[in-house]
Amino acid sequence: MRASDAERERIAEILREAVAEGRLEMEEFDQRLDRAYKARTHGELEPLVRDLPGVGSPSSAPAAVQPRSGSAARWSERVGKPATSGGAFAFWGGFRRRGNWTVGKVFTAFAMWGGGEIDLREANFEDREVVIRCFTIMGGIHVTVPPDLNVDVRGIGIMGGFGEDAKDDAAPAPDAPRVRITGFALMGGVGVEHKRSKAEKQRLREAERERARLEKGEGRGRLEKGDGGGR
Repeated sequence: MRASDAERERIAEILREAVAEGRLEMEEFDQRLDRAYKARTHGELEPLVRDLPGVGSPSSAPAAVQPRSGSAARWSERVGKPATSGGAFAFWGGFRRRGNWTVGKVFTAFAMWGGGEIDLREANFEDREVVIRCFTIMGGIHVTVPPDLNVDVRGIGIMGGFGEDAKDDAAPAPDAPRVRITGFALMGGVGVEHKRSKAEKQRLREAERERARLEKGEGRGRLEKGDGGGR
């Protein structure tokens, strides 16, 4: 049977919970999450969570589960959780923090002759005020944040760069935590990118399709009413 968007998102949420609980390594989580979003049938979805607790058939599970990331209405649920990571280090290698993890009140990242990725789009936060300190020497650190997160970037680039891309029209949510990104880049770079998650993009597309469907229905209703009046 063909899988729906809601079922794919439900599987993605189970995977996020599993990686947060330490049941999945980040590499395996990324692989399964990618396969979940590309899945077209229930037969492709079910094996992805078969070895995780409390999971039944994708078609029989409730579709009311909502993803953690996305709308500003859910920011209050993502603040005040115990930190799962307070820092990251890379030397001749790399590190990655993404998915459903909890950022410590002070998070320090260092990369030398290597690189790192910090993704806050699905993250939770230990405190409403968070400081992320990024230091890189002949390396790079990439930070991805959702458009409605309150972000303040203040860093120094020495023979390198430390900055953020242009924000879109989305304004910071009133109840979103405040994240200050600071540090320095020596002969390297620290970049902050404002980008929506796949789940949020999917929800926006669904909302747009629903709006178009409603407008089309209203237009048809007005047309039929007008025809009736003419007769």
